[in-house]
Amino acid sequence: MTKKTSTIHLRVEPAIKADVEKLLDRLGLSTTDAINIFLNQIVLTGGLPFPVKVPRSNEITLAAMKEAEEIKKGIIPSKAKSVDEFFEEMDV
Repeated sequence: MTKKTSTIHLRVEPAIKADVEKLLDRLGLSTTDAINIFLNQIVLTGGLPFPVKVPRSNEITLAAMKEAEEIKKGIIPSKAKSVDEFFEEMDV
């Protein structure tokens, strides 16, 4: 195995760093281990090892998101009177 002699410095949000370190610790990995795995996967796959996409939005999705936010804020009442009724509406 070759000796690791190169250094990468990066800035991240402290909360993200703490969450990542906690999760990686449960996996038995350090942040350095995870970054090395990520970099090796980039080399092995010839690019990012996962798809990078911008989610598509359409008018129906945007309207539903707006309605959900208005219900959450109490601007408009929920149409469903029960959980069962909600799921019935979702089966439309």
